[in-house]
Amino acid sequence: MSTVSRLPGIVTTDRVFQVPLDHAAPQGEQIEVYAREVVAAGRERDDLPWLLFLQGGPGGKAARPLTRDTWLKRALDDYRVLLLDQRGTGRSTPATRQTLARRGGPREQADYLAHFRADSIVRDSELIRTRLLGADRPWSVLGQSFGGFCTLTYLSVAPEGLTEAFITGGLAGLADSADDVYRAAYPRVVRKNEDHYARFPQDVEAARRIAAHLADSPATLPDGGVLTVEAFQALGMLLGGGNGSGALHYLLEEAWVEGAAGPELSDTFLASAQAQLSFAGGPLYAVLHESIYGQRSVDQGGTGWSAGRLRKEFPQFDARAALESGAPVLFTGEMIYPWMFDSDPALRPLKETAELLAARTDWPDLYDRERLAANRVPVVAAVYHDDMYVDTAASLETARAVRGLRTWITNEWEHDGLRVSGGTVLDRLIAMARGEA
Repeated sequence: MSTVSRLPGIVTTDRVFQVPLDHAAPQGEQIEVYAREVVAAGRERDDLPWLLFLQGGPGGKAARPLTRDTWLKRALDDYRVLLLDQRGTGRSTPATRQTLARRGGPREQADYLAHFRADSIVRDSELIRTRLLGADRPWSVLGQSFGGFCTLTYLSVAPEGLTEAFITGGLAGLADSADDVYRAAYPRVVRKNEDHYARFPQDVEAARRIAAHLADSPATLPDGGVLTVEAFQALGMLLGGGNGSGALHYLLEEAWVEGAAGPELSDTFLASAQAQLSFAGGPLYAVLHESIYGQRSVDQGGTGWSAGRLRKEFPQFDARAALESGAPVLFTGEMIYPWMFDSDPALRPLKETAELLAARTDWPDLYDRERLAANRVPVVAAVYHDDMYVDTAASLETARAVRGLRTWITNEWEHDGLRVSGGTVLDRLIAMARGEA
């Protein structure tokens, strides 16, 4: 029996589906995938078109709406929305250090997690569509960030299931390897650092002081994690959001407190840093992150800790060298490094599993470039000109490769524009799809 809940302006219904772990073996092991149906209050009985929302990530559960706000404010004017907890996340059969331990050793865990990429998420979505709507009724899809990557896979695998596709900050490079992705990403992160320090020049010294302290004495976080100077630099993940620079500044300004033995890092700072750095709420983000770029036809499919390897090509990110030379300490961005599986308690038990996934070379291709070149599904995409996470040049190359795809290129919003624009981004894309903009 589905659970129905009423919240301000919305009515939600819980949906749970049994799907094959491996869609190539539909009679084999089954897992659960959870989705939350959301409709505007008063429209529960209306025959509305469906809009599937594919969350960013990988490894991120769908948002938990409390009211009709953010992009839902616009979406619910026209659609019945399905918020999918992609396999392994949220209320779907979870994949964490706790649950994966029951599957055996690292090899068994890695083989299991090999089924948690975009191709499996899309096949889950298609199975859910046929059960909810029937095989002959397609739906619309909205893909944010990694959800946009999944949308491109959807257009490659099962375009017959879609009436239209909206993508925000998620046009992946169809033929880009992990090395291509990070070689383009590091310079963008440098620019985000430059913008941050131009906005908050006092943070140059603030970051250097913290980094110098951590270089000598790594700190212990409240959950037992270790805040090294490299972990401190990883707070730069914040710089990709519209308000991220300000959030990082406020975090730094509360770094110190006068203790019994002199200045020490404050509990407030350490708790805030932990909230940003811990993967306890979404370990798949770290474990599977580079695998979203793995494809057989691209550098034989392997990723091999690309972000860590390529960091050596950008010595300006060496914090210890920066401390010696007097240069600003640069923060990193959306990069996953092997040391994270030592410093984060939520990841430590998954270290060998992550190593096996990083060494894997038989990842199947995620995009069918010939099928995308012949695409007939209306596709519109918001491309954020200053996006720290997704390369604009690669996005535009993909846009040219997908038949009929129309782009809106804007620097009014950052990567989180869908969430923070109050429905403006989605409204623009809907208007474009309808020929009204």
